[in-house]
Amino acid sequence: MTPRLFDSAPMRVYWEVTRACGLACRHCRAEASLARDPDELTTAEGHAVLDRIAAFGDTKPHAILTGGDPVERADLFELIAHAKDVGLRVSVSPSATPRLTPEVVQRLAAAGVDAISLSIDGSSPARHDALRGVGGCFERTLSAARATATTSLQVQVNTLVCAETLDDLPAIYALVRDLRLARWSLFFLVTVGRGAVLAPIDSVQAERLLQWLASLERGQGVPIVTTTEAPQFRRVVIEHGRQVHGPGTDSSHPHGGVGHGVRDGNGVMFISHSGDISPSGFLPLAAGNVRRDDLVETYRHAPLFVALRRADTFGGRCGRCEYREICGGSRARAWSATGDVLAEDPLCAYEPRAHFGP
Repeated sequence: MTPRLFDSAPMRVYWEVTRACGLACRHCRAEASLARDPDELTTAEGHAVLDRIAAFGDTKPHAILTGGDPVERADLFELIAHAKDVGLRVSVSPSATPRLTPEVVQRLAAAGVDAISLSIDGSSPARHDALRGVGGCFERTLSAARATATTSLQVQVNTLVCAETLDDLPAIYALVRDLRLARWSLFFLVTVGRGAVLAPIDSVQAERLLQWLASLERGQGVPIVTTTEAPQFRRVVIEHGRQVHGPGTDSSHPHGGVGHGVRDGNGVMFISHSGDISPSGFLPLAAGNVRRDDLVETYRHAPLFVALRRADTFGGRCGRCEYREICGGSRARAWSATGDVLAEDPLCAYEPRAHFGP
């Protein structure tokens, strides 16, 4: 599959509508709290943000309302309605708190939401709730997932990948498969926010995990597997396809086959609860703020975003790798590890076969 350069518009815009959340997750990027921040964008400002997302052009980005917990906002359904009115596809990432009732799930579906994401970070209540910081979270997550069965909602399950969860991933996959959910997305730990207290896996462990993911069953009734902050999965999928099916089968495998080239700042944009415009939620460097800067112009022309779309300027192995346009490494992890958004991604174990740099 040919990689895409998303110069004109992102594929996905994540808007952190609030940092309020009833959970206390040990890895929370947002460092969420129980109370809403008085500086979060108002309803009117939210409408303006959605208008500008729609202004990217004919191929409008997919808007993902995240948090914190979006359900904490009393105007959530008003925001969803406005997004639909301006022609946006909408997904929502709720937290599994007592607020997420089957009735709320049904209401999200009725409002025209395409998909919701739910987090499962352990295959048992004890393992999952230990990371989420609140008892009963595991069962509420399963209840919400089951409540979607009679709706049109697609469900993506997000799972944290770190040293603490690594051995549990096969059991979590089996749970997701048995629930017959659409997608399993593995979030490879970037040590930002509260996630700094957890231990990441190393590059050798990551490579083994990605090889296992690429070998998983595919087809009807099993979830598509994707990764967040581990774009090297695309390389692994391509190499796996060549080994199994022979040359010329780069896109034959659905796992990892969506979004070649998408990475922080290239196809992805993040808006914080207070309006900061960043390349992703895991790369908390602000290139502007929606209260004073135009969203479309910031994405297209801000030096930070422009630099992140130039894979040929990346440092180390990322910059000289033959897969650099398809992958490009996690820019958030490069920044977290080195302070340089253009440095190589330390999670990757791959040694490029040839020098493709300048």
